[in-house]
Amino acid sequence: MIVEHNVPLQQHNSFGIVARAQHLVRIASEADVAALLADEAWGGAPKFVLGGGSNIVLTGDVKPLVLKVEIKGRRLVEETPRAWVIEAGAGEVWHDTVRWMLDQGYPGLENMALIPGTVGGAPVQNIGAYGVELQDRFDSLDAIDLVTGRAFTLDAGQCAFGYRDSVFKHAAGGVNGFGLAGRALITRVRFRLPRPWKPVLGYLDLERKMAETGNSTPSPTEIFDWICAIRSAKLPDWRVLGNAGSFFKNPTVTPEQCADIIARDPKIVHYPMADGSIKLAAGWLIDACGWKGKTVGNAGVYEKQALVLVNRGGPAHPATGGEVMTLAKAIQTSVYERFGIRLEPEPVVV
Repeated sequence: MIVEHNVPLQQHNSFGIVARAQHLVRIASEADVAALLADEAWGGAPKFVLGGGSNIVLTGDVKPLVLKVEIKGRRLVEETPRAWVIEAGAGEVWHDTVRWMLDQGYPGLENMALIPGTVGGAPVQNIGAYGVELQDRFDSLDAIDLVTGRAFTLDAGQCAFGYRDSVFKHAAGGVNGFGLAGRALITRVRFRLPRPWKPVLGYLDLERKMAETGNSTPSPTEIFDWICAIRSAKLPDWRVLGNAGSFFKNPTVTPEQCADIIARDPKIVHYPMADGSIKLAAGWLIDACGWKGKTVGNAGVYEKQALVLVNRGGPAHPATGGEVMTLAKAIQTSVYERFGIRLEPEPVVV
């Protein structure tokens, strides 16, 4: 086991914020975790698990021991008439894994193409896009308890998935009294892809693609390509313009609250949910408050999508975590003052 010291993290977070890990260990296997926890010097040290760094805002150097998850591998675990079960290492790049599955003839994740980050981060955030969430395609995952060293497996119910939420985002005593925030390192994730494959197309952008192409029965690969094109047109490539994707969750309100807002702002974008609540488009709320294109220092609101905060300074003069959070808090205040709604950030602030 090699502990690296004073490691730059600018290349390990999609915002491109300058920060350093005081100490960092690369985790390429379950054995690496066991060796770390058995080490007298580091086994009991505070730890911070880092995957693709696509959902964090670094506001300073990271003092806990950083565990950089780099566990690789992809394989078909099981094939039945009803589903394919595919396993991927937590360190695999999410988008590359989606593409690999399609290339192998295992469709089902194409609506979540081009989401940044790694496989291990996907269940933490319960990532989702264009009508499909991870929980819809989830089978189980393997993880290791960083306190006891015990390996364990969780199914979907035990992960307590919610909207951009899971048991991994709550401390012990949180979700159903069982929280794993800061305690678990996910090593492998298994996906259950239903057979026969059915496309998920009930999204306006996809309906437009069908109309444009005249193709009402797209293949999984065609949907994958459409999603890549749609996301590329709307969202900045983090390798060019640093960002953490959608910065705020889309808030949900009661029908009565929505009716009150519509009375004042008839054009508000909203979606009815299965549980009777109404989901509002956070990007629309932010845009309505006039934030699109605005900046605080080198942190800004993306011109094409107000839901995305970006690093305008580039690698040479990057935004700081403080600038990003100052901008985020100003946006939250504006939205609350106008609409009475509190926006909740998606990224983890470190």
